[in-house]
Amino acid sequence: MSREMIFSENEYDRMNYLMTAIMDAGELLAMHGAEVSRVEDTITRLCKAYGFVRADVFTITSSIIVTAMLSDGRTMTQTRRIRTRTTDLEKVAKVNELSRRICADPAGLNELKAGLDAIKNGKRISVSLELAMHMMIASSLSVFFGGTLMDGIAAALSGAILYATLHGSAVLRLNTIIQNMFCSAVTAISVLLLVRAGIGVQPDKIMIGDIMLVIPGLQLTNSLRDMINGDMISGLLNMSEALLKAVAVAIGFAGVIILGGAI
Repeated sequence: MSREMIFSENEYDRMNYLMTAIMDAGELLAMHGAEVSRVEDTITRLCKAYGFVRADVFTITSSIIVTAMLSDGRTMTQTRRIRTRTTDLEKVAKVNELSRRICADPAGLNELKAGLDAIKNGKRISVSLELAMHMMIASSLSVFFGGTLMDGIAAALSGAILYATLHGSAVLRLNTIIQNMFCSAVTAISVLLLVRAGIGVQPDKIMIGDIMLVIPGLQLTNSLRDMINGDMISGLLNMSEALLKAVAVAIGFAGVIILGGAI
């Protein structure tokens, strides 16, 4: 029997469905803050665990392309566009855990899809807890960088406004750079109003606490890791986006400060 007959059409379709599920795992990693090397390594390992003899994976910040070869020499290619990216390292950890379990003992297609669906649809942190963390972080950093207790309180309040603005503007599906600029400007206005109302004394110290909430630190770190690992294209793209976001944040705060001083 020739090697080309090892995989029937039904078996080939099953492997194609498996590839789709493996791409789902890679997409979850790329969407929630994993570096490129982790995405490519996870997809490669899963492909080999499910019987592909070779997997060539190319990942950048906005796309994943995988070509995998079966033992009969036929190949299949799938592409996945990454349109939204957030930071949720818990989901990254869960996909890593599932991947290790699958590589040690490959499960069926239904079990793999069920595991990925459970991660994708898992319970998110409650809005109230997320809001409280934003307020606490902004307040703590404001005091840490030299602000008074009242500055810390003002930073907590303006941090809450920043959180609400970020989530409110997400409904409009704005470009992330424009969104960061807009939300930063709204937050800076709220800081100036709070100071004029007697809540807070040093607007610069208050704004420092708020700025730290929107600085793309993880994205910048991942870009450096990608470049160190040899993924120069992805690293440069990630770094460019991170720097543009940081500039947008600076423009949002600086523009309001300049206009506020002129007024």
